[in-house]
Amino acid sequence: MTKLYHISDLHFGMEDRIALDWFQNEVRAERPDAVIVTGDLTMRARAQEFAAAAAWLEALAVPVTVEVGNHDLPYLNPLARFATPYRRYRRLERMIERPLDLDGVTLVPLKTTARAQWRLNWSKGKVSGRSLSAALDLTRAAPAGHVVLVACHHPLIEAGTRSSARTHGGSAALDRLAAAGAHAVLTGHVHDPFDVAHEVAGRTVRLIGAGTLSERIRDTAPSYNVLRIVQGAIELDVRALGTAAQPMPQLRTD
Repeated sequence: MTKLYHISDLHFGMEDRIALDWFQNEVRAERPDAVIVTGDLTMRARAQEFAAAAAWLEALAVPVTVEVGNHDLPYLNPLARFATPYRRYRRLERMIERPLDLDGVTLVPLKTTARAQWRLNWSKGKVSGRSLSAALDLTRAAPAGHVVLVACHHPLIEAGTRSSARTHGGSAALDRLAAAGAHAVLTGHVHDPFDVAHEVAGRTVRLIGAGTLSERIRDTAPSYNVLRIVQGAIELDVRALGTAAQPMPQLRTD
């Protein structure tokens, strides 16, 4: 069995210290094989926010891989956003899209953030041709029998949550990733967990969203996901602060 913890939207600068301490204690007690972070480590991409996020992730003392979220691009400095949008990530550089050696699992990164878009709300998702091509290559190269998990910040299609992603190119990207062999897409952004089985060309792709460990909650208390990969099956529990774990239906891979 491979056990993964999936977290998202830490929003250092508006982090929930109680939730962060709770999660850290869970990691220390159960020692997952890895922690997957699907973006928005910070609130305003400030240097001190990145420093705090890096220190907290390093203290988990387990393998960590990080995707970039829209809040991790400079918000108040247009020059930095266009010229050096990820400069303040440098302390976290070794964690960004870090390859993980996992038994029976291939993790594929997919960038869904953009420095600018042809719409007013740049916080929403966008899948570029280059990002999708790289993700497709990694998906197709996965060893036979591996469960392929795609990790990105924005949901590729809407999942019925209060907040939306409205990801440009997301639906087409999902279709192509499914055809290439992806079994699930792990995301954040909307601050509420979800688990949707989506049918694409005769295959089922699982869309799994993590909640938030920040003060910016929506309909769910601070939470994280526990994924167990057992003999080609994905088992999922959502653990919310102050509540019992909520098991989700098991879905076998094709």
